[in-house]
Amino acid sequence: MQKNVQDFHSSINAFHNGKPLETNIPARLDRLPWSRFHMLIVIALGITWILDGLEVTIIGSLGPSLQRADTLHLSAEGVGLASSAYVTGAVLGALVFGWMTDRLGRKQIFFLTLGLYVLGVGASACAWGTVSFALSRMVTGLGIGGEYAAINSAIDELVPARLRGRVDLMVNGTFWAGAALGALGSIALLNTTVFPVAIAWRVSFAIGAMLGLIILFLRAFVPESPRWLMTHGRIQEAEAIVSRMEAHSSNLESSSALPKVLIYPAGVFMPLDMIRIMLKDYRGRTFYVLVLMIAQAFLYNAVFFTYGMVLTTYLSVPTGHVGWYILPLALGNLLGPLLLARWFDTIGRRRMIGTSYALSGLLMMIVAWAMHASILTALTQTLGWSAVFFFASAAASSAYLTASELFPLEMRAFAIAVFYALGTLFGGAAAPVLFGYLIETGQLDSVVAGYVFAAVLMICASIVAWIFGVDAENKSLEEVAPPLSSFRSHMQ
Repeated sequence: MQKNVQDFHSSINAFHNGKPLETNIPARLDRLPWSRFHMLIVIALGITWILDGLEVTIIGSLGPSLQRADTLHLSAEGVGLASSAYVTGAVLGALVFGWMTDRLGRKQIFFLTLGLYVLGVGASACAWGTVSFALSRMVTGLGIGGEYAAINSAIDELVPARLRGRVDLMVNGTFWAGAALGALGSIALLNTTVFPVAIAWRVSFAIGAMLGLIILFLRAFVPESPRWLMTHGRIQEAEAIVSRMEAHSSNLESSSALPKVLIYPAGVFMPLDMIRIMLKDYRGRTFYVLVLMIAQAFLYNAVFFTYGMVLTTYLSVPTGHVGWYILPLALGNLLGPLLLARWFDTIGRRRMIGTSYALSGLLMMIVAWAMHASILTALTQTLGWSAVFFFASAAASSAYLTASELFPLEMRAFAIAVFYALGTLFGGAAAPVLFGYLIETGQLDSVVAGYVFAAVLMICASIVAWIFGVDAENKSLEEVAPPLSSFRSHMQ
């Protein structure tokens, strides 16, 4: 790999035929203490995951209601189709906007993708049938998929190295704060004393659109990634942003002795070039991240897109009470990353990723066995899933962290997009349709077999993590994966 990278760097040098840009911007960003500026960035960007959680849970909670004759009158397959349309849109959005994020910058794209989300969720509120609803969900997915690449790369590039793991896990974990809000919202809106069910589902989506508009204003205060700017030769802009961030901190020592990187701005890398680098120079890391993404995506989509129908079909839970059972699952998912996140920076990435995947897979096996034995009620099954997702949520969040930090800066957003797309395509898009079919069979053992398969995937991912994991904790992004446009990751 080293020879290939050196040859690549030599070609860049020959192309520019000039002196490199030397900067200590990465080291200056990594030495910063946590400040209100970081908090603003995390809130303005990370709130996207709350919206995504809101969207997924609304579909899970409203799925049975959307099958009513006075709403959209969807079949079980129709609910699965709408869910798969959302996921498929997210796959396409991730790929298209992931590349654009590396080409045009993080800031431009996270404005555009949030605008698409607002458009899609607003259209969902106005849908009149299966086709219009599925298309609206696809547009919503386009926006959310693009957000994953732009925002994960921006946050990781702005947060100090010693805090990157915990911040990333906590931010991704806030998805479940949105899920909890969605569950509570569905409970309130499906209470016919507040709104008729025929209107309540439309109100649910309209609220999401209004929240998205508010977030658009918050993002005006978020800067472009200085790391992205430096690799595109815009050193003065990057310096100005870092200086503003440093102004929020006191007692910082002189930056003159900090390690520097040499950058030969190489312009735009085409998708095929980046895929070649992933498969040739980073093939071990590529395999590792792909396994993590597929396993967690299948587990989550298998459960959350269809849990409402499982409760109503097999456990006789009234439609209007589904949200009460999804709420504990959301809380378990939220608590997992919040309570376990700091250990990904202290105990380490490899150990915590391997352990969290293994525990969630083993616990899921236990829940599946109990379902097969018919010893679970709606309450005890929900508590069992909550235990599974306490660990699975940390595992899933760590998959996005891993995809973000293990590849060079110039292709970071695209790498996140590729792994999200492949993981979601194989693990996510198929799961709602598969489990929708399994539920339609009326055979509980068929659903149990699907859950066992998801558990096996998680255990296999744990084994892969122990073998291929990278100890990236407390290391700068440039040390974990040197920029393609630099000769060396650090110079004194």
